[in-house]
Amino acid sequence: MNNNLQLTTERLTIRPFTLSDAAFIVNLLNQPSFIMNIADKQVRSVADAENYLLNGPLASYQQHGFGLCRVALKQSDTPIGMCGLLKRPELPHADIGYALLPDFCGHGYAFEAAQAVLKSARQLATILAITKPNNVSSNKLLVKLGFQAQGQLEIYGEQNNLYHYQAPAP
Repeated sequence: MNNNLQLTTERLTIRPFTLSDAAFIVNLLNQPSFIMNIADKQVRSVADAENYLLNGPLASYQQHGFGLCRVALKQSDTPIGMCGLLKRPELPHADIGYALLPDFCGHGYAFEAAQAVLKSARQLATILAITKPNNVSSNKLLVKLGFQAQGQLEIYGEQNNLYHYQAPAP
């Protein structure tokens, strides 16, 4: 996914984050579901969020040409979450990540966003995904997207399910 690219789906827009998204990041990263299913990123203020954006997604765009992006409702431009690719030093390939505000879960938005990100990343033959074993909805979503379970992997001191996605041939 090119960091200048804006993706549009039937209901969503997906674009690279900017520092103007900092207040939204504070809200998203402090949701109990984010902390439970992903991690506590210790982002408590707009300044923390700007630092998170600068050292996370914005740095990834520069270094890898992809990163986590802002997901918003197409009609209103209301931000509802994030979705994109990450390159973790612990994994041999890029992996997909996503998180939505709780009010927008269960409506197919994560699937729609992740599917658009996967389609835009066809130049990457292999994409991985990790998720906690007890995150039932995320595990189901990865299978629905076409990821294959590869067992478990300890990362960041916790066991995670590891998934593998092979992009379809062009």
